[in-house]
Amino acid sequence: MQGLFFTFEGVDFCGKSTQIKRLVQRLEHQDIPVLLVREPGGTDISEAIREILLDTKNTSMHARTELLLYTAARAQIVAEKIVPALAASMVVICDRFIDSTTAYQGYGRELGLAFVQKINEFATQSLKPDATIWIDIPLDVAEARRKQFSLKKDRLEGEARSFRERVVAGYQMLADAEPDRIHIIDGNGPIEDVEERVWQVVSPLLTRWQDQ
Repeated sequence: MQGLFFTFEGVDFCGKSTQIKRLVQRLEHQDIPVLLVREPGGTDISEAIREILLDTKNTSMHARTELLLYTAARAQIVAEKIVPALAASMVVICDRFIDSTTAYQGYGRELGLAFVQKINEFATQSLKPDATIWIDIPLDVAEARRKQFSLKKDRLEGEARSFRERVVAGYQMLADAEPDRIHIIDGNGPIEDVEERVWQVVSPLLTRWQDQ
């Protein structure tokens, strides 16, 4: 039986890392084999690429270079970790995937959606998630959370607000285009409430998968 593939999306500080952790714990509590990975990263090669991408010293990086590095890291983790785990009937949860590249590089960097889609398909061997969970919060809330924790901005977090506004608009367009796959989850309110909203998406898919 083929495994089940979930991805989480959203702007930084939307709360997706917290929700991913809670979902993994919930699945493990039910003795469901689960693999958690992140993008970019998750393998030795992909983590090395991540350091280059997020390093604030690399402000001269061209948008096309950025796109190619992200998809290179993705190609490695898909081949090395995600595809084997799915073949082993595991539930795979990935923190960011193809929709991040479309939203950030396709819309945010305005590189062109057709080309981004083509390179995504090449990097992933045309793999798509069974469901994508977009944790949606206002940009002002995300920025307030960053300031609350006094965290230093990485290279992408240091971009202008207009860039992040285009990213959010990109996510919305993606969700509008694929409503059966991309589920918009309100990230506001208590963590427990957001967790239940996520579970309402995951649970039916999990039940059908287990009944196969």
